[in-house]
Amino acid sequence: MDNNTTASSSVIMNNDMNILPAIDLLDGKVVRLAQGDYERVTVYHEDPVAQAHEFFDSGATWLHVVDLNAARTGQPHNTASIAAIAAELPQLNMQVGGGMRTLEAISTMLEAGVTRTVVGSKLAKDPAFAKEAVASFGAESLVAGIDARDGIVAVDGWTTMSSIPAPELVGELSSIGLRHLVYTDISRDGMQTGIQPELYAAVATAAGFPVIVSGGVASLADIEAAKVLGPTLIEGVIIGKAYYEGEIDIRDAVNVLASS
Repeated sequence: MDNNTTASSSVIMNNDMNILPAIDLLDGKVVRLAQGDYERVTVYHEDPVAQAHEFFDSGATWLHVVDLNAARTGQPHNTASIAAIAAELPQLNMQVGGGMRTLEAISTMLEAGVTRTVVGSKLAKDPAFAKEAVASFGAESLVAGIDARDGIVAVDGWTTMSSIPAPELVGELSSIGLRHLVYTDISRDGMQTGIQPELYAAVATAAGFPVIVSGGVASLADIEAAKVLGPTLIEGVIIGKAYYEGEIDIRDAVNVLASS
């Protein structure tokens, strides 16, 4: 394992803000969970590759993909679908989370063609593992994934609340060697209630690098709000349910960030 596991790992987003449409995979289908509840599943597309094509055709250059089966069990489950997207659309950058709890799992994803892997639950439980992953694959191949409700970190696909204050974990990322962060406000995720710009500004300040917004994006106004914060605080915005429910067109969102 080395820092050249994937050629696309040299791609970074530090100079721009990007829209990252979300594809959550459960048993090979594109779904959304209500508040992370595996008993409240809505299927939006039977074909993840076709969905990825739609996003790419709308101007997206990044995807945010989550293996929901792996997030719950720790065992990769949707690798074939993820590899198929990477093979079909090699020009589309992809960060993948869910079950990234071993170096082998990370290596498998990078070898499948993804740009970056998101280390979430394992980061909270074992920061030393994240540091080892950085040493093995390089900081540009990894993203910290911190999911929090009321300032407390959730793990294992949001099924368990830890006792770790989110600001404490965020503040440790730079020392671990991580330079990218997806921060999910669980209380707002999938609820289309809008984002809290001040929260993400505070998170980015604590981290010392820009953050990727996740949770609560409901309209183009949220994209505008993230844009106002600027690329020194915001690296990208993940759009999930708002797209699938027809509230946001990905092309419009991309154009908001691209406009002067």
